Amino acid sequence: MAQQLTLEAEKRESTGSAEVRRLRKQGVVPAIVYGGKQRNYPIQVNAKRIGDILKESASEQILVTLQIEGAEEREKLALIQDVQHDHLSGQILHIDFNAVQEDQEIHASIPIELDGDPAGVKQGGVLEQLLRELPISCLPKHLPELIHLDVSALDVGDGIHISEMDLPEGVTAQMAGEILVASVAESRATKSDDAEEDEVAATAGDSAGDEAEKEGGES
Repeated sequence: MAQQLTLEAEKRESTGSAEVRRLRKQGVVPAIVYGGKQRNYPIQVNAKRIGDILKESASEQILVTLQIEGAEEREKLALIQDVQHDHLSGQILHIDFNAVQEDQEIHASIPIELDGDPAGVKQGGVLEQLLRELPISCLPKHLPELIHLDVSALDVGDGIHISEMDLPEGVTAQMAGEILVASVAESRATKSDDAEEDEVAATAGDSAGDEAEKEGGES
């Protein structure tokens, strides 16, 4: 299970682009809380604190316990559903928090990390990761930070599909089981070497045939 963190926030009364710009200059990130039983309402969080949390996490979709000053429900469990970044600077511009219940399933996309050195790579193959995040559903208490996939047994030409993954307890994949997650493919160098060997073998065969024809003609 991913570590659950506490994040202090404040309910935000003022909205609008001018107010948002003012907040960002003060080192504050505007955000919104939705879901649960309450109406959607705007909040604000400290830019450095949320930045540090995201830097230390493998995924931006993580659970936090919001402690919201000025809100009727001061403490709220929420999933970071979306983070908007500035395309050039990377600055966090806005965050969507989805309030969740401990006894209700949530949906998130979790990074897949490949573990081990495939046997096929040692034979000259190339490891290819075709799926880097897996959409899953689970209870909040089962939300993983990463999904680990052992690829050490893969030979050249082998692959692992979603249906073959050993998912953490309580976690269900939300994609078709036949989708390929990772595989070991034959490298270009190996293909080139094989092609050269085939060409050499074919040339040798042609030469032997020509010699046989000559000998047959002379006789």
